[in-house]
Amino acid sequence: MQILKERIIKDGLALGTEILKVDSFLNHQIDPRLMEQIGAEFRLRFDDVAEKIDKILTVEASGIAVAMFAARHFDYPQVVFAKKEQPSTMNEGYYAAEVRSFTKNIVSSIRIADKYLSSGENVLIIDDFLAHGEAGTGLVDLVRQAGANVVGMGIVIEKEFQGGGHRIREKGVRVESLAVVKKIADGVIYF
Repeated sequence: MQILKERIIKDGLALGTEILKVDSFLNHQIDPRLMEQIGAEFRLRFDDVAEKIDKILTVEASGIAVAMFAARHFDYPQVVFAKKEQPSTMNEGYYAAEVRSFTKNIVSSIRIADKYLSSGENVLIIDDFLAHGEAGTGLVDLVRQAGANVVGMGIVIEKEFQGGGHRIREKGVRVESLAVVKKIADGVIYF
């Protein structure tokens, strides 16, 4: 998605060789016009399964805005997001998966109340980043625990050099990334 790549070059910041900071438009401050275009692009990429999608799944917090804009273009299926900490109100059954955050250097147990994900549902996973694949793998695991079907995973920015996309594709999941970063070196982002 050319407009996204241009925005990453213009406003993104490469920190070392591993981190791409895009908080000015994606995961701290959100550009609604760009999000609208991202949602439309996900619809184009998943047009062949659009009519089958029952739910869109993401993980809090940065994935929620992306998933909401995408939902608009898929005729508003319910958006469900995995919680990174168990709230006191989640006192019934839930699905859980362990996820390591490399940027925060912690392991979390992401959770979804089992009443929001059902057997046989077709689920599209949407998230902002795919790096090492921890969150994506955890989300796939939650869907499969519920007996639901992953119809695909839409990612705004994939850092291909960190291997997560390869890891998830090996699990048989279709991954569509709107911007694929090949490497980061000397402050330059390569697509």
